Amino acid sequence: MDNVNDISTGEFVHLHLHTEYSLLDGAIRISELVKRLKEMGMTSCAITDHGTMYGVVNFYKEMTANGIHPIIGCEVYVAPGSRFDKSVGVKDRAYNHLILLAKDNTGLKNLNRLVSAGFTEGFYRKPRESLW
Repeated sequence: MDNVNDISTGEFVHLHLHTEYSLLDGAIRISELVKRLKEMGMTSCAITDHGTMYGVVNFYKEMTANGIHPIIGCEVYVAPGSRFDKSVGVKDRAYNHLILLAKDNTGLKNLNRLVSAGFTEGFYRKPRESLW
């Protein structure tokens, strides 16, 4: 993955976009997204599906095959306390959302670790992250 800072055209870039992999929230299939981006003359776009990175490989392949710079990201659910806390209460409905974008391969590895931890260690109705 190239460095996001290599994009120096000053053009608008979607940095918060849900695809078909954001269940109940995503409105576009990746193949349709690529067609629309090309129609609009856009050169970059991010993927930030809710809590998952299932579409990242398909997104990356489709985007690069069509000459569009892919920016890999995820909109994570931030637990109100620790992701390990699974006690039931009003706090459980107080999730905040946080957009995380990978700047480079190191960032992608870190993002993969965070999202995986949200599923394996923090899952409580949703894959959750904690800020500490």
